[in-house]
Amino acid sequence: MRRRDFLYMTGVGIGASMVHLPLFGKEISVEDALTPVDVQLKKRMADVALNAARSKGATYADVRIGRYLNQVIATRESQVQNIANSESYGMGVRVIANGSWGFAATNNLDNDSIAKAAEMAVAIAKGNAKLLVEPVQLAPQKGFGEVSWKTPLEINAFSVPITDKVNMLLNANNEAVKGGAKYVNSNLFMVNEQKYFASTDGSYIDQDIHRIWPTFTVTRIDPAGGKFETRNALSAPMGMGYEYLTPKASEKIKGGPVTMYKKRYDLLEDIREATTHVAEKLKAKPVLPGKYDLVLDPTHLFLTIHESVGHPTELDRVLGYEANYAGTSFLTLDKWESKKFNFGSKVVNVIADKTESGSLGAVGYDDEGVKCGNWDIIRDGILVNYQTIRDQAHILGLKASQACCYADSWESIQFQRMPNVSLAPGESVLSAADLVKNVEKGIYMFGRNSYSIDQQRYNFQFSAQLAYEIKEGKIVGMLKDASYQANTQEFWNSCTQLCDKNDYRLGGTFADGKGQPGQVSAVSHGSPTTRFNGVNVINTGRKLG
Repeated sequence: MRRRDFLYMTGVGIGASMVHLPLFGKEISVEDALTPVDVQLKKRMADVALNAARSKGATYADVRIGRYLNQVIATRESQVQNIANSESYGMGVRVIANGSWGFAATNNLDNDSIAKAAEMAVAIAKGNAKLLVEPVQLAPQKGFGEVSWKTPLEINAFSVPITDKVNMLLNANNEAVKGGAKYVNSNLFMVNEQKYFASTDGSYIDQDIHRIWPTFTVTRIDPAGGKFETRNALSAPMGMGYEYLTPKASEKIKGGPVTMYKKRYDLLEDIREATTHVAEKLKAKPVLPGKYDLVLDPTHLFLTIHESVGHPTELDRVLGYEANYAGTSFLTLDKWESKKFNFGSKVVNVIADKTESGSLGAVGYDDEGVKCGNWDIIRDGILVNYQTIRDQAHILGLKASQACCYADSWESIQFQRMPNVSLAPGESVLSAADLVKNVEKGIYMFGRNSYSIDQQRYNFQFSAQLAYEIKEGKIVGMLKDASYQANTQEFWNSCTQLCDKNDYRLGGTFADGKGQPGQVSAVSHGSPTTRFNGVNVINTGRKLG
């Protein structure tokens, strides 16, 4: 009998000996991280919870058994600052009783503790029901029986020796120092979510989800004046394995001022370029404020999409149910109901997609057991849809959820979270180099930097890691202190050209915050290099007086 089975069968709580931490849990060896929990054991534990919930009066129940593995390696120059392997393992039980939601969780996974958690969830639901205005309305969902889904990957990042990862980061740091960097930090983040979902609808869903993110920051100082400049990695966090860190020429886009990467990343090449870029930034001329045509690379545009399209089309924000971290939304229901609200120009098509290969948000099923898919949010510039979960679908007259439910831990209740939200590429053949040739007065921007946006997701300001001046179709030099200002509708209506699918790339965030208590989720945003005409640009380095 395996040790985990023994712990369960003898009633010893698997989490009993650990100090519980909500995000990272207990320390764990690499060997233990590679040992999965038996799926039939998880099914037996889930059935204990479902049966207990029904016996206490739940009309619906779902169970999530989550094992969350994290590995982080942090370095600075020639030093290793931290190496951490951690595991968080437990169960969350969500129920409907007397028309209201209830939730409870436990990291003690013996039969008695599981049953008590389910019973507590029902008791909480019945308590909540006393304050209920109207009962929960769940969109219908068929049971899928016993099914599974795994992130398509070639190399499990947790199986790669720690020494190999450390050496990779230290070699990259050494390249930066040799190139003149004063400081360099590099990090590698790896996540494996082993999630099991079961419900009274009849689903038993086992999923194995992987994410990876290599990143760095290079800093160079001008010894004469003491000024400094930095440049972060232009990698993207990805829903992939360690193969992402194997360079491949066919996954690179060259020919411009910056080498860009698709689904393979060259850490050494990027850090060498970054070291050169920070030297150029120290000598770059300040931007002259005014109107410019902007050419925005996907390494930059993903964040603008996230803030000005992704968040305001979350239905809970639209309805005013959610305001934490990102405010509510100017995209109120009346705009959608009109079927003619002009969000952007006719070339703007935004798609929500929970299935896109390599993306952070790619899963087979969401945390309500709904099979994932894709749908239009903006079509030909018109707002046509939002993002919903099962208890929201009826508000839009939908017959099914759009599978946007997620919880960041077994101890967190699942709620509406953003899917991958991406700008579709143009249909005509167009490279970034050819797009630049048509720009008379513009700025070409790469990488995410500082930004701000108001609580209705309407007025905003974004800057970039790198900015290049374009004159008469040619890149003539680097600029600094460039930031653009606009409102969401004005900005997306200024979109005039998009490169084709060969330029399309993913960006994203490993930890998008939402909710109270706060939760984080990982989400990608794809786009091609895109042109926006006549956008207001300010100089963030100018001082008053």
